[in-house]
Amino acid sequence: MKKSHGLSARGERAGKQEKIMKARKINFSDIPELSDKQLSRMRRVGRPTLGDEPRKLIAIRLDAKVLSWLRKSAEKKGLPYQTLVNKILAEEMKKAS
Repeated sequence: MKKSHGLSARGERAGKQEKIMKARKINFSDIPELSDKQLSRMRRVGRPTLGDEPRKLIAIRLDAKVLSWLRKSAEKKGLPYQTLVNKILAEEMKKAS
């Protein structure tokens, strides 16, 4: 039986990448250490944290029609569809409180 690295395709890909990285040995000895000036100029790369705490990465299964509607609605509003999903759920959460 094949060993699973996760419950999703993303988890399986991550497992394959891990094997590739373990096989390669990278020699970092010729790379000089960063100076204090270089370190002070560094900045975080990636999406900024929105709100009080960082968002959580989840996997969710949606009907194809629902996902299509979300994407079209988000495009009309000029938003990424995942942001629209979060906005809709946040509004429903506020109504329930």
